[in-house]
Amino acid sequence: MSTPYNHKAIEQKWRKNWAANPVNKKIDEKGNEKQKYYCLDMFPYPSANGLHVGHWRGYVISDVWSRYKLLNGYYIIHPMGWDAFGLPAENYAIKIGVHPAKSTAENIVNIKKQIDEISALYDWDMEVNTTDPDFYKWTQWIFVKMFKEGLAYEKEFPINWCPSCKTGLANEEVVNGACERCGTTVTKKNLRQWMLKITQYADRLLDDLDKLDWPEKVKKMQADWIGKSYGAEVDFPVEGSEESIRVYTTRPDTLYGATFMVLAPEHELAAKLATPEQKEAVDKYILEASMKSNVDRLQDKEKTGVFTGSYAINPLSKEKTPIWISDYVLADYGTGAIMCVPAHDQRDFEFATKFGIPIVQVIAKDGVAIENMTEAYTEAAGTMINSEQWNGLESSALKVDAAKEVEEKGFGKATVNFKLRDWVFSRQRYWGEPIPIVHCPDCGAVPVPEEELPLLLPEVESYEPTGTGESPLAGIDEWVNTTCPCCGKPAKRETNTMPQWAGSSWYFLRYIDNKNNEELVSKEKAAKYLPVDMYIGGVEHAVLHLLYSRFYTKFLYDQGVVPFEEPFEKLFNQGMITGKNGVKMSKSKGNVVSPDDLVNDYGCDSLRMYELFVGPPELDAEWDDRGIDGVNRYLKRVWNLVQENKDKDVAATGSMIKERNKLIYDITTRLDTFSLNTVISGFMEHNNNLIELAKKEGGIDKETLGTMAILLSPFAPHIAEEVWQELGNEGSVFANTWPKYDLEAMKDDEIEVPVQVNGKTKAVITIAAEATAEEALAVAKEAIAGKLSGNIVKEIYVPKRIVNIVMK
Repeated sequence: MSTPYNHKAIEQKWRKNWAANPVNKKIDEKGNEKQKYYCLDMFPYPSANGLHVGHWRGYVISDVWSRYKLLNGYYIIHPMGWDAFGLPAENYAIKIGVHPAKSTAENIVNIKKQIDEISALYDWDMEVNTTDPDFYKWTQWIFVKMFKEGLAYEKEFPINWCPSCKTGLANEEVVNGACERCGTTVTKKNLRQWMLKITQYADRLLDDLDKLDWPEKVKKMQADWIGKSYGAEVDFPVEGSEESIRVYTTRPDTLYGATFMVLAPEHELAAKLATPEQKEAVDKYILEASMKSNVDRLQDKEKTGVFTGSYAINPLSKEKTPIWISDYVLADYGTGAIMCVPAHDQRDFEFATKFGIPIVQVIAKDGVAIENMTEAYTEAAGTMINSEQWNGLESSALKVDAAKEVEEKGFGKATVNFKLRDWVFSRQRYWGEPIPIVHCPDCGAVPVPEEELPLLLPEVESYEPTGTGESPLAGIDEWVNTTCPCCGKPAKRETNTMPQWAGSSWYFLRYIDNKNNEELVSKEKAAKYLPVDMYIGGVEHAVLHLLYSRFYTKFLYDQGVVPFEEPFEKLFNQGMITGKNGVKMSKSKGNVVSPDDLVNDYGCDSLRMYELFVGPPELDAEWDDRGIDGVNRYLKRVWNLVQENKDKDVAATGSMIKERNKLIYDITTRLDTFSLNTVISGFMEHNNNLIELAKKEGGIDKETLGTMAILLSPFAPHIAEEVWQELGNEGSVFANTWPKYDLEAMKDDEIEVPVQVNGKTKAVITIAAEATAEEALAVAKEAIAGKLSGNIVKEIYVPKRIVNIVMK
């Protein structure tokens, strides 16, 4: 009687074995150093809720890929660490009344224990923690370098403000008008902020997307966020005033169609241009707009606005152009003012229609104007009309020439603009890296000397946000008061802290040299082990984290720290695991599924495989615990198949060799294309075939069973190791090389082909796979001899697919 499958004993055994005898080695059996392969997970922030099955999915995918590359002869860099500074950790600490240093450390211990349950190939000697002074010393060092290069600067302006988190937010941290962390509606607040000049890298960030093996949707999201556009800046003089309004437009060819202007509520002229009769309405509108986030303002379908009572002069047509204020125009995009061409922009069309503003068509298909326009004509191509000297010209050709004419006539200039804004980099919170700047009355903002880094975050009892716009650090006089590094006079430290993104924008570089006290990373190790070959994580980081990481890497490349400009050569975004009806898992919704009980009941291997089996890895999938039963039954069948055949001396037959090669082919090709859910179904299908073969031929040869164990090992490593040993093999299953398939050996000797008469199937014949048309037709006609009536007018054989007899 065979030994039953005992997942607990097997998994416990191999975890201990791998700890004592690591399978991932830098040196091969010939003494040569292996080529590296760097597979990276997006590291977690240490949530108190721990891991749920959705987190497991990404970690399992990366571990499968890492083990696959291991079996292909690589030394695998597969590290893990903790994104432990920032709002999530601090908000949780405030909620439970425990200092964030203590609660974060406790959460890390718990999550690390859960991660160990995955049995991933992590190298914990590489572990990093963004709150470790030995780590954030280098986060601060990068900031100092940016400051010295003019990329870090101070600016006071209205920012997104979360009333709940009591801190400023970058535009990217506002989702549907709410704080992405707590869901509170975001308002505006005028604050002094530290900024990073990411816009200086806009062209490189955009152009280098073409070099990346990333999903096209992610590259498009980044390109859209950077938002490069060509056009002109045009000055509209204000009637009866010395003022003029500069607008940025991508369509200078439509200047004759500009029938009104719109200013952002924050524009410096917005309130000034209000006439006495419009002043009350203008002031009220500006106040209401200040309560909305930029995201809400852009997404509002219903356009709102107020007329200032003032007019500008169209520099080309010389027509009076009413000046409006509307919150769909943002102060930090372009010039904060736009010229509106309602005939050729749907947003402007809706605004003009609502407020009774004239609509003048200046581009027309074949030069024929549309009567009674019901929507904007937005085609880029067309013939110019109602445009004086431009009439009859093609609009697409005029775009460049119109910008030149604007510049030549002295009322503007041709220019390039970006939607990308500089990064709001400071937070008015405690739990973050101190910004290493000293404010001196005489010297201004001075960086902390590099040799004095890290500037440690002081230990405090009261870390709750103040709500005043100042960090809690501002209340620690003994920390704030210092001396200027330049002149030695009394000075004050910067009290804002860095955002959570500061550490996560470069952490992947530190893994490979995490104990280096002299450099962020040694040049030798950077050249040998970087950049990241495969990065796996959620698509929710497509703009924020990935864009910031690319910016940091390009800056460090310019500083000579790393020899590459892009951090992640290949990117894979896994879909989300949701609760019922596609609802995101969260503790508040009560739909979080913990992996802990599932590991206990079914085993790590079963859960690993089910995480992949639930659906295509790039798509969201709804979790159903019941599905893990089927995967668990499959592993038991694998176990039983090995137990029943391990002691048999069976020679490989042609059928076994064919099945073995088909198995290798199917698993390899599906794995290479990341079709991981079909890999699991492929294992199940081939295992059934092997069971049937064993019944038919009295057993299965050990080479086929051993091959199955090797192929299974990235997915279910514990049972794969155990069956490899059960088959009498020495050493680890991971000491093998990924099997190669033989296409010739996969070919079928005989095939089944349907026989149709006038398009209807009448029989199925078995013929030699390489049968000629004459041979196939002879067998087919014999098979349907009693079903023919009339004369055969045509005989067709589509090789290996079908025989068709046409009768009359």
